[in-house]
Amino acid sequence: MSTSIGPGPSHVNDPVRQGVATGVLADAARPARRRRTSSRPVWDEEPSLPAQGAKGIVLVLICLAVLVPLYTIILTSLSPQGAITRAGGLVLLPDGITLDAYRQVLSGGIVTRAVIVSLGVTAVGTALSLTVSVLAAYGLSRPGSFLHTPILFLMLGTMFFGAGMIPMYLLVSGLGLIDSYWALILPSAISAFNIVIMRGFFQGIDQGILESARIDGASDWRILFQMVLPMSKAVVAVVALFYAVGYWNAFFNAILYINDSAKQPLQVVLRSFVLQGVSVPGQVDVGSGEVATLAVQMAVMVIALVPVVIVYPFIQRHFKTGVMIGAVKG
Repeated sequence: MSTSIGPGPSHVNDPVRQGVATGVLADAARPARRRRTSSRPVWDEEPSLPAQGAKGIVLVLICLAVLVPLYTIILTSLSPQGAITRAGGLVLLPDGITLDAYRQVLSGGIVTRAVIVSLGVTAVGTALSLTVSVLAAYGLSRPGSFLHTPILFLMLGTMFFGAGMIPMYLLVSGLGLIDSYWALILPSAISAFNIVIMRGFFQGIDQGILESARIDGASDWRILFQMVLPMSKAVVAVVALFYAVGYWNAFFNAILYINDSAKQPLQVVLRSFVLQGVSVPGQVDVGSGEVATLAVQMAVMVIALVPVVIVYPFIQRHFKTGVMIGAVKG
């Protein structure tokens, strides 16, 4: 009598064995499917061709929305009166180029004085604000500094609560700063936001290096100026740009505290001349037919934009390092 080794016909049709075999095959195939389906988040996936095309179109539209108005303003400021008259306003296509509007604006009238005032206030205010911010941020970043935690919370409170316009005006008036250039600097000299950014950046510096310098006998002033600041060029440059742009574009303090037109900064002249259509005293009559009124207005706007446009490209590369690191670690 022979003994059969191996499954017989009954085993082939056994549903239990078939189910087990099916499960094994499914388990063997599951890793392959898992490999095909990525577990990465959506934003880490390679963008598809339609997504890249859509992003490109959006970026082009954004660039056009920024550059076309700027191009129109510059071209209008360089256009003669005949070209502006034929265009019916803002010029989109070149039809003659002239610098008469800039010659008239910078001929020594109130616009020229306003430019000088704005440059002086921006330079002095930025230097003062940056110095105080660096000193305050460094002191607040040292764990052993005197009352650094209460002072920090008191400073953060100014970001959410303010005294208001009337108490500020009474304070400036009580200090005798009305019609003074200091009224354009001191009320906005300190920004708690900028100090917090710099403090976070200073805290991210390797403390072992600073402690080694202190053990070697270096004072806090020497550590700050010879070690901390050279390693913090990015955040210092970004904060300096924030202060400079703020002083250059400020006009509300001048409206409140400056009554003498000879001491008004450029932004007040720009607001009065361009937005309100007020004739600028001290300039040639723009309606005399020699230079178009609109060309002069656009020339004033271009002059107000030039310093920021010149400075920004040199600071732009520090934005990611100076702001993001300081904000995350602060």
